[in-house]
This record gives sequence, structure tokens and C-alpha cells, in this order.
Amino acid sequence: MSLSTKRGVVLDSVTSVALTSALDGLALRQRTIASNIANINTPNYHAKVVSFENALAQSVEAGEGSVTAATTTRSLEATNLNGNNVNLDTETLANIDALLRYQFAAKAVEGPATAMRTALRTN
Repeated sequence: MSLSTKRGVVLDSVTSVALTSALDGLALRQRTIASNIANINTPNYHAKVVSFENALAQSVEAGEGSVTAATTTRSLEATNLNGNNVNLDTETLANIDALLRYQFAAKAVEGPATAMRTALRTN
């Protein structure tokens, strides 16, 4: 197996593609949470929720691993008196969850890249 073939297997494996898709989805989720929190006092603002896990799981099962777009929907949380439904506790917990998942996925992506750099390093 040539170096270019090996490199393609490492960098384009279903796992690597899925992890990259997960990172993209989690980054969008973090941006959405930040927007929700920024609009906590905006009358009639409805929080948004990002979903990509089911599409990613189906893509992995199909042997692809990529999700081109995450789904953003309106939160079904109850609204307060000004019509806003941003719940700071919910957003804070969701942000912590997204951050931890992002860090885990980033570490998983970093492993093969580090191994590749080490293998290609010349002394």
C-alpha cells in the first residue's frame, strides 16, 4: 500500500469523516446556544435547538459518515410573559454537554493526525 493510499485511508475513513461531521454539528450547536443566551431578554424570541446525531448515525450505518447539514428547530420550552422561551439553565447545561462532546471528538480526530505527523517526520 503506497503512502498516498495509506493517507487516504487514515484521513478519509468513515470514523474520521463522522468525527469531523460531529465537530461541525457541535460547533453549530454552540453558536446556536450562544445566540439563544444573547436573546434571553428579547420579547417573543424562541430558542433554537440543533440536531444532527440521528442523521450522523444513519450516515455511519450507510458507510459514509458525513452529515452535510444539521437541523435547527425551535425549542418547545414554555414561554414566559414576554413570549420568550429561553431557559438559561437548559442552555447552560446544553452548552456544557456540547463543549465536552466537542473536546472528546477533537481529541479523537487529533490522534490519527498526530500519528501521521510522527510517521512522516524525518530526522
